[in-house]
Amino acid sequence: MSTFPTGVAVVTTGGPEDPPRGLTVSSVSSVSLDPPTLLVCLNRSSRTLESVLERRTFAVNLLHAGARSAATLFASGDPHRFDAVEWANSAEFGGPHLVRDAHAVADCRVSRTLRVGDHEVIFGEIFRVEQDRPEDVDPLLYGMRTFASWPAAAA
Repeated sequence: MSTFPTGVAVVTTGGPEDPPRGLTVSSVSSVSLDPPTLLVCLNRSSRTLESVLERRTFAVNLLHAGARSAATLFASGDPHRFDAVEWANSAEFGGPHLVRDAHAVADCRVSRTLRVGDHEVIFGEIFRVEQDRPEDVDPLLYGMRTFASWPAAAA
């Protein structure tokens, strides 16, 4: 699958009073428009997964091309990753929003889970979306073990 380029996101969870959790994922997919639903795949050993299952909400932060360092940081397992990025949280959110690194954020409620091998597939019904203007965004992509972008002007 390393030859299949895909978008890069950071899944976050944790309420305003909870410790934030998050990790980089490339396994994000739109499942349904009615109701609007995404799926993400999280390793079963992940503390982020534990928190998502406990809280039953999460945020999918879609990263822009300038957010390579955030993608690498949240993939690293660094326990202080939230100290190195600007983020915001609110009781209205599914999880922390990466203020400078995400071009769009989908806040989701867990609607279903499915265990597959060493991962858990989490289906999230979207209840809130924040998005920059699509024509101004160069999304971050990952494939062939490298980051790249898809210039908005090319679209």
